Amino acid sequence: MKALKQFSIPFTGLKLGKHQFDFEIDRSFFDAFEYSLVKDGALKVEVELDKQETMLILHFHIWGTIQLNCDKCLAEFSQPIDINERQIVKFAEDDLESDDLEIIMLNKKESALDVSEMIYEFINVSVPYINNCEQAGQGQKCDPEMIATLEKLASGTAEKEEEQNDDPRWAALKKLK
Repeated sequence: MKALKQFSIPFTGLKLGKHQFDFEIDRSFFDAFEYSLVKDGALKVEVELDKQETMLILHFHIWGTIQLNCDKCLAEFSQPIDINERQIVKFAEDDLESDDLEIIMLNKKESALDVSEMIYEFINVSVPYINNCEQAGQGQKCDPEMIATLEKLASGTAEKEEEQNDDPRWAALKKLK
């Protein structure tokens, strides 16, 4: 996780108020996470940290493109994303768990906050459930050769299934119609 060291924000020396942090994300960021849905991308991240007495309020703005594989034709395509999220970090004496997903509890002894996992989760949640070249909105079309091959294979399997279902016992019942 050495590649993610740059995503650690030291907040102990900061004055109360708002502070801006900028990050750039590329393939090395996604390589640090073993089972990532996204393998590559070119993204910019702006983190606005509002430091208060008992908590930190983080506003994330993530935008750019991620590389996905089309579920239909298997071609790689660029998916634009634009994410705005908020995360609250509260300080506690002990490591307490919070029931609210928007609130993270942090020990008062901590001096820095690693935002890499938050950024990673925000990006992965924004990935569409079904990845399709045509839905990316950039005039991209699925690979016509792959689509033709899939249609050819799909029609061949339907005919074979129909042939296998021709059981002589059912043929007598079909005559009764």
